[in-house]
Amino acid sequence: MKYRVRARPKEVEAIAAALALEQSVEVPLAAVREPFVRENIVGRVESIETAGEGRFEVAVRLAAVTFGGDVAQSVNMLFGNSSLHDHVELADVEPPEGWAARFGGPRFGIEGLRRLVGAPERPLTSAAIKPQGLPVEKLAAICHAFALGGIDVVKDDHGLADQPYSPFAERVRACQRAVERARRETGRRTLYAPSLVGSPKALATQARILRDEGVGMALVAPALVGMPAFHELVADGIGVPVLAHPAYSGAARVAPPFLLGKLFRMLGADAVIFPHHGGRFAWPKALCGEVARASRADWQGLRPVMPVPAGGMSVERVPEMVRFYGPDVMLLIGGSLLVAGDALVARTREFVAAVEAAGAPERQRELA
Repeated sequence: MKYRVRARPKEVEAIAAALALEQSVEVPLAAVREPFVRENIVGRVESIETAGEGRFEVAVRLAAVTFGGDVAQSVNMLFGNSSLHDHVELADVEPPEGWAARFGGPRFGIEGLRRLVGAPERPLTSAAIKPQGLPVEKLAAICHAFALGGIDVVKDDHGLADQPYSPFAERVRACQRAVERARRETGRRTLYAPSLVGSPKALATQARILRDEGVGMALVAPALVGMPAFHELVADGIGVPVLAHPAYSGAARVAPPFLLGKLFRMLGADAVIFPHHGGRFAWPKALCGEVARASRADWQGLRPVMPVPAGGMSVERVPEMVRFYGPDVMLLIGGSLLVAGDALVARTREFVAAVEAAGAPERQRELA
C-alpha cells in the first residue's frame, strides 16, 4: 500500500511505523507477543520517499489474509483508522496477483460498451438530464431530444432519485420509452442510465424496475450508497453496464486514480465519471490524465473501463478533450447543451458530429 504523508523529515519514520501498526494490529509493537502475529500480520514499512517539501510517499506491506475477501473489510484495512489523520492520504495499492479479480470487476468495460452502442473505434458521447425539479414528461422530452441528436448514453442527473416531482419508476418508464422511440426514428441506439440511490433494499427494488423496463445502463455513486452495497448490486446481476458517479468520493483522502480508476473498477463499474480540468472543478490536467490511464491500464486482469470526463464541458472543447484522452473516452456534456432550449436536438447533433470528427482514425493520426 502507498500512502502520502505530510510530516517533518525528522518525524516521518515514526509516523510511517505508526501507520503500519494502525492498519494492521492497532496496538503498540510491544503488545504483539505471538510470534505468528509478529511475523505474518504486523504491517511493515517498506520504503519512505520524498515527494516534495514536507511530503513523503510511504510504502507499507499489509497481510492480504487480514482483508478477508470482503469489500468493507478490505477498505477498512486499506484506510480505516488512518483516514482519521488529516496528514495521511491513501495513494495506491499493489495487491497480490488475483486479489482484485475475486471481486469480479467490470462485466462490460470499454469493449462491451462499444458493442452495445455500435461504436467500435470513436469516442463515445453522453449527456445528462437536468435540472431536477422538472416533472417526468419534461425529463422524458429532454431524454428523447438527446437520443434524437445521436447521444450514446443519456444519464439521469445524479440528484434525481425518487422525489415527488419525478418518481423513480414513472421516470424510468418514460425515459426508456423515449430512447426506444428515438431508436425507431433514427436507427441509432441510445442507452438510458437512470440514477440508482438509496438503501440496499431500495437499490434492489430499483434494479428490478430497470430489468422490467428493459433499461440498458445504470448510474450509481459508490461512495453515496456504500461500496459494499455497490458491489453487491453489480454482483447480484443487475445485468447492464454501470456508470459510476464520483459524488461524495472527495470526502475521503483517497487518491482519485486509485479510487475511481481502480477501486470502483474492481467493484464492477464499467465507466467512471470524473471532473475534467478547466470546468466547474479545480482538478489539474495531470490528475485527469492519471485517472484515465488508471481506468484503462492493465491491472489485476480486470477489463479496462471507460473514463468519462465531465463537469462544465462544452462542444467547443471537444477537439481538445479527444486530443488529450484519445479515442477510448466518453465525453459527458449536460448544461452547455441544455442552454440551447428549443434548439437542443440541433446542438446535440453538433456535439455528436464534433466527437465523430475529432475521433476519426485519420484525425487521430494527425493528432498523434
